[in-house]
Amino acid sequence: MYPQINKRETGIKLRRIMDKQGVSAKDVQKYLGLGCVQSVYRWLSGESMPTVDNLYALSELFRVSVDELLCGNRIVKVPDLFGEKCTTYERRMYTYYQKLDDRHVA
Repeated sequence: MYPQINKRETGIKLRRIMDKQGVSAKDVQKYLGLGCVQSVYRWLSGESMPTVDNLYALSELFRVSVDELLCGNRIVKVPDLFGEKCTTYERRMYTYYQKLDDRHVA
């Protein structure tokens, strides 16, 4: 399974960020120079997604990374190789992929 963006969850996250910072959908529309506020409401409901350019601009407006605006199914996990929280399987997988990365760098 490859990483995918969850539009609905991304819309919910965007709404939370907007609420926390006191920014309305109309404010976002004006900031991005959109023709109508309905585009923003479609993002918030998960019907559609902002373009990459709009995501980049929103990250600047909210002072967060683009990755912080998005919700998806990607698992970002770097095991603690020296702690007890890391299973033997995770340790082996981490070592395997680290070796692959080292080959591509060389």
